[in-house]
Amino acid sequence: MAIRSTALAFGLAALLSAPAARADVSIPFTRSTLPNGMTVIFQEDHSIPIVVVNVSYDVGSRFEAKGRTGFAHLFEHLMFMGTRRAPTKAFDAWMEASGGWNNAWTSQDRTDYYDVGAPTSLDLLLWLEADRLRDLGPLMTKEKLDAQRDVVRNERRQTSENTPYGKVELRLPELLYPNEHPYHHPVIGSHEDLEAATVDDVKGFFAQHYDPANASLVVAGDFDPRAAKDKIDRWFGTIPSRGKAVDPGAPGFSDTKTTLTSVVRETLEDEVELPKIVMAWQSPKHFAPGDAELDLLGAALSNGKASRLYKALVYDQKLAQSVDAGQDSGSLGSRFEIGVIARPGVSLEKLEAAIDKELEAIRRKPIADEELERSKNLVETAFVMRLEGVRERASLLNMYQAEVKDPGFVQKDLDRYRSATKEGIQKAAEAYLLPNARVVLRVVPKKKGNSK
Repeated sequence: MAIRSTALAFGLAALLSAPAARADVSIPFTRSTLPNGMTVIFQEDHSIPIVVVNVSYDVGSRFEAKGRTGFAHLFEHLMFMGTRRAPTKAFDAWMEASGGWNNAWTSQDRTDYYDVGAPTSLDLLLWLEADRLRDLGPLMTKEKLDAQRDVVRNERRQTSENTPYGKVELRLPELLYPNEHPYHHPVIGSHEDLEAATVDDVKGFFAQHYDPANASLVVAGDFDPRAAKDKIDRWFGTIPSRGKAVDPGAPGFSDTKTTLTSVVRETLEDEVELPKIVMAWQSPKHFAPGDAELDLLGAALSNGKASRLYKALVYDQKLAQSVDAGQDSGSLGSRFEIGVIARPGVSLEKLEAAIDKELEAIRRKPIADEELERSKNLVETAFVMRLEGVRERASLLNMYQAEVKDPGFVQKDLDRYRSATKEGIQKAAEAYLLPNARVVLRVVPKKKGNSK
């Protein structure tokens, strides 16, 4: 994650040079808190004429009650449905008229909204975000809910149910985590829960989670901090707070120890040409010991043609069409996942045995020095590229604020990877990639005549 702007203390060339010469990194910022509890972070960069407004709310799918799955993601859509002052479709129309654009995403842990535009559009971007935080929930109607409920259910069909191998993302969390764990259900929720949602339900969800004390606002790019502060004080600072939502956490569960005590196996039929095997393990939460090591292991296993699994399964043994591996980090725990699509005629039993052989080799012996260096370079390059963009920096500042309460955590984050050793990677693999405590999900072509 690096930057061409002089606002950062390094350049891409410096960061990718020899390890001993690697520079420290930083994202200069200022942080304050409004009287209503909202965090405000400024990150100036006058190198290009662009501004970004990023608003992050501490609400993801793990905050949803049983029977109310999908609400966090549903609100990602409902937040564009209009207020008294900015009616339905006005949010996008006014922003686009000013040359700007916006988007949003929802995870298990957070919901993030971002707006991008020219410096002259900053007042509009700030006003629109403040306006919907103030008024959108109380003005919710059945018509708005019905419209976006249909959109979300159709999104589930298109991206998961009717996409090759898409059902894996729906089923894997349910197999990997017990029913009581907040990560048990997929972010997009179930059709049944979305269909059962009422206007009062979503109004209550908004009142509980869409509160200034539950939000962090980042303004990044080419702007005047003094002028921005005046507008933020006026538009955001006057929104009353009901208090920060209580984080339910995951009582009774460890964020570093697996709840699995055996191998959980399942086979899914899907509209696919080739079978696929997916293995998943519970792994340490974001920023915990072992998290960075497993991230590096994912790169060593599947990034590039020289990676362990690609070379063994695709090139040498010709068992697989493609391989993927990586650490999906979360606030309450993470998921290490391997996905391999078989070549025509190759059985999943043979493919599983070949994967297990490679994993056992890593548990028994550290990866080679060149594998470690290549993995570090891959991860660090991705890190650098994220810092190249104003929008990406704004998102990082909010992520660090949400997860470690320190927007300036970027150097410590990068140091986790720089200080990782091949012995540490082996230790993490031994501790977490257990052959007898994992999920093995097989996806096979649907049998002809089976419409289920």
